[in-house]
Amino acid sequence: MKGIETKLKGCFILEPTIFKDDRGYFFESYSEEKLNTILGYSPKFVQDNQSRSNYGVVRGLHLQSGENAQAKLVRVIEGSVLDVAVDVRPNSDTFGQWVSVELSAENQRQLFVPRGFLHGFSVLSENATFFYKCDNGYNKSSENGVNPLDKTLKIDWKIDFEKMILSEKDQDAQSFNDFKTKIY
Repeated sequence: MKGIETKLKGCFILEPTIFKDDRGYFFESYSEEKLNTILGYSPKFVQDNQSRSNYGVVRGLHLQSGENAQAKLVRVIEGSVLDVAVDVRPNSDTFGQWVSVELSAENQRQLFVPRGFLHGFSVLSENATFFYKCDNGYNKSSENGVNPLDKTLKIDWKIDFEKMILSEKDQDAQSFNDFKTKIY
């Protein structure tokens, strides 16, 4: 497994070593030892989540805050998504900046999203099955988020606006500017 740090400190693209032959392929999707080598520490993952979505779905931007903050290791089992992480760590040099990476069943890339980041994705294929590990359990009272179509962040989700499908919760989510005023 190879780790590529993004422009956002602590946020890594992970590329597995894939062994292919006429039977198919094999790769390690998770290795605590290798992740420790890449990150410099080993998150203790306590929960796995999986979702399946159709083309045009945009999920996010979400996070949990405080003692319930979560780091996530995300990947796609079927299809393709554009995965997005936004740095919202108050003292970070890259606060408010975001990165996006295509994760697919074909490229088998993963993204490690540290605590203190908003996270979301858009589905680029007909369907996508999204899988992720969390280092903290879900806590509804710690939920927070920003509208994925926020005009300050200007994220290009690679989906035409007319074809986007957002939940009511995400459509009604606060702006990034409103979010910022609550964390300082």
